[in-house]
Amino acid sequence: MSVMRILGVLGATAGLVLGALPASARTTGAPPAEAETACAADPSTPLRQFRATWVSSVVNIDWPSKTGLTAAQQQTELVGWLDDAVRQHHNAVVLQVRPTADAFWPSKVEPWSRYLTGVQGGDPGYDPLVFAVAEAHKRNLELHAWFNPYRVSMNTDLSALVPEHPARQHPEWVLPYGGKLYYNPGIPAVRKLVEDAIMDAVSNYDIDGVHFDDYFYPYPVAGQVFDDAATYAQYGGGIPTLAEWRRNNINLLIQELQHRIKAAKPWVKFGISPFAVWRNKATDPLGSDTTAGVQTYDDLAADTRRWVREEWIDYIVPQVYWAGGFAPADYNKIVPWWAEQVRGTDVHLYIGQATYKVGTSTQSPDWSDPAELSDHLAFNTTVPEVKGDIYFSAKDVRADRLGATTLLNSNWYTRPALVPPMPHLDARPPLPVHAVKASNTTTGVRLQWRPTSADTTSYAIYRRDLTAGDWCPDNDARNLLATQRTSTYTDTTAVPGHHYLYTITALDRTWNQSLPIPTVN
Repeated sequence: MSVMRILGVLGATAGLVLGALPASARTTGAPPAEAETACAADPSTPLRQFRATWVSSVVNIDWPSKTGLTAAQQQTELVGWLDDAVRQHHNAVVLQVRPTADAFWPSKVEPWSRYLTGVQGGDPGYDPLVFAVAEAHKRNLELHAWFNPYRVSMNTDLSALVPEHPARQHPEWVLPYGGKLYYNPGIPAVRKLVEDAIMDAVSNYDIDGVHFDDYFYPYPVAGQVFDDAATYAQYGGGIPTLAEWRRNNINLLIQELQHRIKAAKPWVKFGISPFAVWRNKATDPLGSDTTAGVQTYDDLAADTRRWVREEWIDYIVPQVYWAGGFAPADYNKIVPWWAEQVRGTDVHLYIGQATYKVGTSTQSPDWSDPAELSDHLAFNTTVPEVKGDIYFSAKDVRADRLGATTLLNSNWYTRPALVPPMPHLDARPPLPVHAVKASNTTTGVRLQWRPTSADTTSYAIYRRDLTAGDWCPDNDARNLLATQRTSTYTDTTAVPGHHYLYTITALDRTWNQSLPIPTVN
């Protein structure tokens, strides 16, 4: 059903409800002509926008803050990160659950991560992924599980891995490079292992997304060779160059994993956050107007542009970790380039934001400006394809260096927002709620309702102040009070003596929204 028809239904229903109000609470006549301008959607309070932070576990960057914490301490820390997200009106968290070919859940494929207990294979005494999903969903946050596909170890000591580790069982699958160990992506059995490890989490946990960052073939290290020539000779299959073969290996991983995810759970999103430069324009006329030293197509064997154009992924989050005006890689040039790539596809574009650079980077003086990140979001409002942002990483967001996080939140995250829907996954909205009631309590206006649809996951609560003559439709989030998974809500900000029109909508797990059902108080 179209947005206009939804608004029409709401308007008609609201008219019936308004007729029941006392005359002193009614507004007479049609909305004034100037209301059209007053009701224009405010870009600083969009109704739909993806908002998240990366919570990194590798080398205990964010969570757990160190190894050896008790289960209760780990849980308290994670709840703290989720509560940060709620306070900032985020609607998702991207949690790293497979940092180095290991697991933050009792995997059937790989050992427990050492970043939990300090010892690889050490049982933390609870299931962190069960806990993370439950606590995120309790707050109506999406939980995107973040997996690193090929990194085995942060050092080159294979014997330091537990004996049952697949890399110990198959040392021929592993290559040292740049002081770390990696699985060799050119071996078909490796690709199956990586997919199986990820699908173990997809199949057994109620995650909302599978997420990769920028690591595929490793970033180049001067003077070192990723020694897979023999693998290419064995598995090259007539692909003419080593570089093309490597790209094909990663393409196969992306294609196969997408198919396996959708076959198991069609609603689970698959997203990737690559280094933001596919190729420089000087290398390829299709590339971006950049002079970056790394190009994912050439250096990481990651044809990120193709993944978008072929729609092998549901969302892409280029790590545009540079300031606006930074000559080698200008934020204000890279974002429009990515917008052009997603245009006409079903792939959502979110932007990876470098909170970690604020107040610390000497690369560009712009990172000494508290407004740099806020300026990024202002620029994003001029690019319709941008549907949200993810911040790296959680500890830097919380640090609020230079007051940059506070400024960002006060400029752009003053209201909640719904996650943008993905019609290619599911376009059918749930049925509306029913039996909506409002009653006054000592703490505010209490709303309650009953769900109708079995596929309802959460609810959105909207409020119009009728005493103030609020005629605006819900084309931005100015009237959105909250989203939640329970069917009662108390509006503690209601002003005594004011008359309000509340509307409740049902949301399914891909954030399709039902018709609104109103009540007045």
